[in-house]
Amino acid sequence: MQDYSLLSLLRHGLNKHQGWTRAWRAPPLKPRYDVVIIGAGGHGLATAYYLAKEHGITDVAVLERGWLGGGNIARNTVTIRSNYMRDASIPFYVKSVGLYEGLTKALNFNMMHSKRSMVDVIQTWGKMRELRRRQLVMDIYGSTYQPISTEEVRRRIPALTGGGPDARLPILGGMVHTDAAVNRHDAVAWGYARAADAMGVEIQQQTAVQSLIRGADGKIEGVETNRGTVRAGKVVVAVSGHTTTITETAGLRLPLRTMNLTAFVSEPVKPLVDVIVNCPDSGFYFSQSDKGEMVIGGAPDPGQSFRRDIKQNVFEDTVTAMLSLFPSFKRLKLMRQWGGHLDIAQDASPIMDETDIPGLFVTAGWWGGYKAIPAGGLTLAHLVATGRPHKLMADFTLKRFRHLDYVMETGTTTAR
Repeated sequence: MQDYSLLSLLRHGLNKHQGWTRAWRAPPLKPRYDVVIIGAGGHGLATAYYLAKEHGITDVAVLERGWLGGGNIARNTVTIRSNYMRDASIPFYVKSVGLYEGLTKALNFNMMHSKRSMVDVIQTWGKMRELRRRQLVMDIYGSTYQPISTEEVRRRIPALTGGGPDARLPILGGMVHTDAAVNRHDAVAWGYARAADAMGVEIQQQTAVQSLIRGADGKIEGVETNRGTVRAGKVVVAVSGHTTTITETAGLRLPLRTMNLTAFVSEPVKPLVDVIVNCPDSGFYFSQSDKGEMVIGGAPDPGQSFRRDIKQNVFEDTVTAMLSLFPSFKRLKLMRQWGGHLDIAQDASPIMDETDIPGLFVTAGWWGGYKAIPAGGLTLAHLVATGRPHKLMADFTLKRFRHLDYVMETGTTTAR
């Protein structure tokens, strides 16, 4: 793998940067691999990387129907956090946040990682009680979460001028999650792809998987694509939003439904907010990017949907809530908007497991899976390589649905 550094930048500058090699190859598609991963998003690429790095499994093909990093990893608000409630969730996300902090060095690719902290603005006593309870559980696992006063909330977020004592929902206080961060989503995809490729993993773009192939014994045998049949003893489905579309081609139904989560970005402005702002009672969250844009998200559309645009009523609800606390933002102009897919399980916790079809693995059900990419890839690679669940993912298997042993978890972001 070509080294990226200040020295290499200066050296290549002498010949007008004509000597750089491709970040990853475009090899011909082989008829067979040890492992096929469907989806070249964050979780698919991270799984491929950790299969090669941690377990020496390099005969891996990552199949992407479009272009690398063009799916949900490019359709999110790049918030990284570990402020969860359940004993199964918190250690998992603490591990993921820690891996993110070292990812630039590990992959030799600048993630533009910015550890900013998240401020939860609390406007109801019920939410105050819930988040104080969350704090006590998080303390057990070393995840940072501390209460602050209304005055401290306003000091940390000077642009917050609404929510006074006479407001419908006055600000009662806040919680600070100091480990929260943001980074660059395309860098995460490119960094994992480049590092995995350097160890022998093949990334096949414009390769749409049309169906799964099962043998006479019921085991997985490979996939059928628009470029022909690809055989493999193990297949991983990492296609966020379209998991059931793929698994149902093999007769497998999963406890998932797909929802649309939307976000939008304002025109760039001078620095106004240097933290991630989350207003769960009002139903919106945002941060300011390094380019000055306000990256804003709201609650998901509760209906079943595979759409990738934004619904007008969801947009209006989010903007109305935001302007109630940040009235000065009404002067901002909208620059672009997008929607992503969420395939959600009944308990709002992820599914990482080998299915009832031997050799077929899934990673799905993420309530905002961007923050979980490093730990998700690490733990799923362990399962694929060894056949045993990693201790961090042991509670996220399909067995919990058979025994009603749910991990009831909803994200703090825009929880209603």
